[in-house]
Amino acid sequence: MKNGGESGSQGRAADTAVRVDPVEVSGLCDAGLRARLRELGRADSALAAMKAAALGEIARRRGASAAEHAAKDTLLISGRAARGDVKAAVALSELDMTREGLADGSVPVGHARLIARAATEGPIDEGFLAERAQREGYDEFRRTVARHQADQSSDDGASLLEQQHQARSGRVFTSRDNGMVVLNAQFDSVTGARLATVIAAMERHLYHHEDPTARPSHPQRTADAIAKLILEPDAQRPAGTSLLVVADYDMVNHQLTNARLSDGTPIPIGEIANVAADAHVLPAIFNHATGDLRMGRRRRTATDLQRAALALRDQGCVGCGVSPDHCRSHHIIEWQDDGPTDYGNLVSVCNRCHDKIHHEGFTVEQNPDTGRYRLQPPTRPPNDTKGRTGSRAPPR
Repeated sequence: MKNGGESGSQGRAADTAVRVDPVEVSGLCDAGLRARLRELGRADSALAAMKAAALGEIARRRGASAAEHAAKDTLLISGRAARGDVKAAVALSELDMTREGLADGSVPVGHARLIARAATEGPIDEGFLAERAQREGYDEFRRTVARHQADQSSDDGASLLEQQHQARSGRVFTSRDNGMVVLNAQFDSVTGARLATVIAAMERHLYHHEDPTARPSHPQRTADAIAKLILEPDAQRPAGTSLLVVADYDMVNHQLTNARLSDGTPIPIGEIANVAADAHVLPAIFNHATGDLRMGRRRRTATDLQRAALALRDQGCVGCGVSPDHCRSHHIIEWQDDGPTDYGNLVSVCNRCHDKIHHEGFTVEQNPDTGRYRLQPPTRPPNDTKGRTGSRAPPR
């Protein structure tokens, strides 16, 4: 335990890190606004470090329950949020590099919480994760942590999956705010992926039967899909409900390795047998099937193989990171502009991000360093449509 002088020194250093002067943002250029957001993000991390230190100290002195009560009573947050904050604070007290990165603003708050959670579930290499946390976006880092946990596990992640299964929970309650009934549940990654696949397929089924002039929002459609699946259990499953599991093929040992869901979440190889009846298991050999991935102008919509390859490559929407189950394929060079239906000219996007491309001027770009695709916002104001294009080709 650090002595009082060391704690005071840390507090003063963090206090300096979070001192942000007020700025009239209307006078900032776009680059200035982004710099301002980076500054505020670092300050947010430093403040989170100080809050974690205070909660961790209360938990050390009085116990976790007392720390939760203090957080709920003093910060005026929900009991659930208080429990989460205290759990993360206790874990961070044992993670020096993560805690220091949080305090100096180099590790974002969400990333630090992912590391803290992983540390409570099994062995981790904190240095590896703390370094990756400083340069990866949240969705990419979440996959990094999951893969790292599986690699560090002595049983290919089977015990982690069992921990998740044991921690499953569900609630059905009436909201005090508006009287609506709320369904709240959490599942292990494989069960959750199977549920998400079925719900997404029902959402697509409902979408194709909606009035195009009066479509519900995506959350409303999800609620409708869940209600239909529960209230009409005997109804035939919609097409596209098979779980997609991807694995590499070890040519030397002639076996599948590195099994994962389409969004990159690792699963134990032994779990494939348990989901085989409800899954398509695809070896990652798409680079050797390029002929089947190039449809040219022969068809406009992506094939099943192309969609599977896109799910593996993009691991979700290139704009917001939502699961591949909720994505559609988009032509980078538009079909009407003679863009081919080829793997290299397609990306995965959700309906919301697809609308951003076609109606809000967002463009698809490829990172020259990583090769990954991403959406870029328009350089012109939203109401300026002059010279706007839906997307542009990746760099050659």
